[in-house]
Formats: sequence, C-alpha cells, structure tokens
Amino acid sequence: MPKSIYESIYKDLKRRIESDEFAYRELLPSENVLIRNYNCSRNTVRRAIGRLVTDGYVQTMQGKGVRNIYRPVEQTAFTIGEIESFRESAIRNGHTYDTKVLLFMELTADESLAEKTGFPAGAEIYYLQRLHFLDGKPLIINHNYFLKECTLGLTKEIAETSIYDYLEHTLHMTIVNSRRIMTVEKITEIDEKYLELNVEDYNCMAVVTSYTYNSDGIMFEFTQSRHRPDYFRFQEHAVRKG
Repeated sequence: MPKSIYESIYKDLKRRIESDEFAYRELLPSENVLIRNYNCSRNTVRRAIGRLVTDGYVQTMQGKGVRNIYRPVEQTAFTIGEIESFRESAIRNGHTYDTKVLLFMELTADESLAEKTGFPAGAEIYYLQRLHFLDGKPLIINHNYFLKECTLGLTKEIAETSIYDYLEHTLHMTIVNSRRIMTVEKITEIDEKYLELNVEDYNCMAVVTSYTYNSDGIMFEFTQSRHRPDYFRFQEHAVRKG
C-alpha cells in the first residue's frame, strides 16, 4: 500500500537523522537519489519528506534541497504531534528503559468510569498501572484503560514489553490519532510511593491524559500518564500558516 511505503521511508530517514548518519545542517540525498534508493515514486518521497518537515526534522530550501535541522533535546522528550510509546521514546532518546506492571485487572465500566474515560457503561475494560523506568530511575506512572473488545489477549507480560507492538503486529490494529490534555495535578500517595518523590520538594505532577483511536474510529485506549516534574518535557514543532 502507498501509505506503508511512504511511512517506511519516513521512519528510515528519521532513524538515520536521529543516529547522526546525516549531520546537523547537512543536506539529505537529492530527491532523485531517494527515489532510486527506495525504488518508489516522486510523490511517495515527497510525502515522506513532508512528514519530516511537519515533525521538525528537516527544512526544505528552494533550489538547494532538504536540510537536516534535528537537534536532540535534554532529558527525555515526548513528542506531542506523534503517537509514540514509552519504549519508542526511550530508544529515540538513547536511554535504557524498563516497565513494571503494578496492577493488571479486568473490570466492567460503571457510570462513574464511563464518565471519566469516555468508554460506554457496561464495556469490558483492561485496567493497568504501569511504572516506567528510564536509565534505572522510575519516572512515569501510567494508568491505562483498554477496551477489551479491541485489545483481546492483552496480558501482563505483553504490557511489560510493548502494548502498541502487540496491537499493531499481532492484532493488526491501525492506531490513527490521539487527543491529549496536559494538566498539573496534586501528587498522590501512589506517585509518592513509586516515583521516589519527596512532597516537600514536589507537590504536583505533570499529567498527560490521552484518548486514542483506531482506524475504525473506535476509542480503544484512555490513559493518564503521571510524570515526575523534574524530568517532564514534551516537544512540538510548530509551523506558521500564512
């Protein structure tokens, strides 16, 4: 499919940029070279480059080519504009990572949970609490709610590796978009216990609430990610529209 071709080119170029195969401010290979190397159409290459532009990796320059403008940021940066798993973010930023499942259970959404998550009352849900470690340090607690009918077979073992990898490559789900809300909230006992926080130093958490949808238009995930404030950073690339 054309979409998978341009996405694979995008991901490969992104990987090569992040690994410094193309130095900062260096021009990428010409359009004709990319067409030949990837054995694809001109439009496919342009779609891949266009996505790199949108994500802030490259800049197109009339008559010159495409320049790498990617600069790694300090700490661990999660990308607002993309749907990226913790594992993918850690790898992109060159960190070691680990995930521990603190709680895994199945439940039925009552009216209160339905109102909180957006899932219909009566829906069967997987509920997980996961603790994410970066370079051995606990930084994020995720409260994950997954619609069971869309994520059948999810287990604690899968949740400790990569849920999205399981959904995309085993269940063949296409994850399309996610609506996110960022807030600052009071620290909880769970935050304090697992993230090794001293409430005298930090009494608030950075919280990212996500509503994520598949290609059938079904919201299959509601997640609240609670981040240590001293390691929290989200990045976005903004483009001014004329």
